[in-house]
Amino acid sequence: MISCGIDGGARNTKVVILKDGKIIGKGMALTGFEQKVAAEAAINVAISEAGIKREDIEYIVATGEGQKEIEFANDTITVVGADTIAVNTLFPQVRTVIDIGAEEGRAIKCDEKGKVIDFAINEKCAAGAGTFCETMARTLEVKIEEMGAISLKSTKSIPMNAQCAVFAESEVVSLIHAKTPKEDIANAVHSAISDRIASMARRVGIEKEVALVGGVAKNIGFVEALKKDLEVEFLIPDDPLFITAYGAAISAIDKVSS
Repeated sequence: MISCGIDGGARNTKVVILKDGKIIGKGMALTGFEQKVAAEAAINVAISEAGIKREDIEYIVATGEGQKEIEFANDTITVVGADTIAVNTLFPQVRTVIDIGAEEGRAIKCDEKGKVIDFAINEKCAAGAGTFCETMARTLEVKIEEMGAISLKSTKSIPMNAQCAVFAESEVVSLIHAKTPKEDIANAVHSAISDRIASMARRVGIEKEVALVGGVAKNIGFVEALKKDLEVEFLIPDDPLFITAYGAAISAIDKVSS
């Protein structure tokens, strides 16, 4: 069976195509203002990589913030549900999943079958999501891909009091004017995000093992900060950005076979 999962994220739309449960194609496009257009673009990239035709796809499941706009999908699934399905497939021993995307962070507790027991979402403030880090990177005039490595060079811990992205940007500007090294500011940014995510995760309850997914899982500076805050090691998939779409694609198989 060939199935497809589409994650309509706030920043990027991701697609994963499976054949008999194995990944054969992935695609991504900027979400922009037209979720359906982004989904079409991403699925075309994935189809090309998979070497199949559109009509070969037997079932499509959409997830993410823009899932309702992906009208050509056969069904939908929550992000929380997709995350746990994907992680349970890759890491059956995991009981806690932390997913940090562009505009949301979520912590999920699941059982041995990947069934959701409890979850919490940080959606009120950008300080707990990737957008916050991107904003601070622009303020520091460094590439977002470099933020993690830069922060690991920090030799001094600097508290960042502001939780709002707007106020935090002003705080960073003040630190820059005070000649504070960029690596110390970058470390403060990651610590601020980590503090908020760690607090959310503790509300759900941390049970080992713990998986970290979402785009921010690729930021080594943030990962190290969260490791320190939660005092745990993380299992991180090879491509954490596509995990939710992967879970949606797996759920498509389950929906057809049930």
